[in-house]
Amino acid sequence: MADLPALFDLTGRVACVTGASAGLGQRAAIALAAAGAKVVGVARRADALADWSEKAGNTAAAVVADLSQRDQMTKIAMDIAAPFGTLDIVVHAAGINTREVADDVTPDGWDVTMNLNLAAPFFLTQALVPAMKAKGWGRVVNFASLQTTRAFPGGLSYGASKAGIGQLTRAMAEAWSGHGINANAIGPGFFPTELTGPVFADPERAARNAAQTCIGRNGALDDIDGPLLFLCSDASAYVTGQVLMVDGGFTAK
Repeated sequence: MADLPALFDLTGRVACVTGASAGLGQRAAIALAAAGAKVVGVARRADALADWSEKAGNTAAAVVADLSQRDQMTKIAMDIAAPFGTLDIVVHAAGINTREVADDVTPDGWDVTMNLNLAAPFFLTQALVPAMKAKGWGRVVNFASLQTTRAFPGGLSYGASKAGIGQLTRAMAEAWSGHGINANAIGPGFFPTELTGPVFADPERAARNAAQTCIGRNGALDDIDGPLLFLCSDASAYVTGQVLMVDGGFTAK
């Protein structure tokens, strides 16, 4: 039998987490560091990112970057590799939700949503893949959503981007898993983050969402730890192209 604890051990691995300045991105960075990885956090907000990396100590580094700028991806990839060497793991947690209803979606809102939520995970991974191919090992974890398969009010462009993440994940798996690079996605339910602030600011709405799960509650940040470590480690060696919903059974009902 395999050494089960070793399957989840990330000692010696180098990981990158986008959106590491807050919410599930920051939680992902903390979890990976706790499992032994050296972690590079990427975000636009230098102050919040610096605060996290200082707390994490010498196993963490910060790269301030705007991932919506496609022409900067090669440079960003080089900056990410500078602190600890080439990447083994990339977690795409950065995202935006403009919350524009269908009749009010603007070209600018659409473009910024697609650039950050859908284009950035592809183009950043594309820039990182050659080094993973050289190692013969890699893990890509995209962040999907309840809206990958469900339509929510005020979520047209966000939902379209997250539906795209589902297919992007499968296409990444088809393209790169033969090189030892597995690509999967996590689909969080309702977790208390900056992105879901408007939801949790309304106690009645938050309670309705909790009641729609099978478990009967909304997510806590540490609920993401186990699924994330599974998808980032040797434990998921034969798992690729999948969207793992971490939603308390919201999408099961």
